[in-house]
Amino acid sequence: MSRDTQPETQGLLASLTAFATTLLAIAHTRLDLLSNDLDEEREQVFTQMVLTLVALFCFGVGVVLALILLVVTFWDTHRLLVLGGLSGCFVTLGVLVWAFALHKAKTRPRLFAASLSELSKDRQQVSSRR
Repeated sequence: MSRDTQPETQGLLASLTAFATTLLAIAHTRLDLLSNDLDEEREQVFTQMVLTLVALFCFGVGVVLALILLVVTFWDTHRLLVLGGLSGCFVTLGVLVWAFALHKAKTRPRLFAASLSELSKDRQQVSSRR
């Protein structure tokens, strides 16, 4: 009798071991994908920040030099008109850039989108097997 129950126990144990191995492999794959998503997002944010700071510095220096040139050029005739016009242009440009930045922040892709889609595929596959 013990011989009859022995193969069933080994079959059940082997099945549970295979199931646990599969679950660990799935978890490992998903964690690896999550790690890749984090690395890509961190690198993208850092690159974007550096490029933005360099662009802002260069743009700021150029704007200051251009403003000094315009004010010096029109110092004797229309200095208040030039200063007022340039101020209005920069305030308008600042508002437009702020609105664009808010739009970009609201429409950026979700963090971990690839990981979430893979997890939902896994969930659908498991529920379809039942």
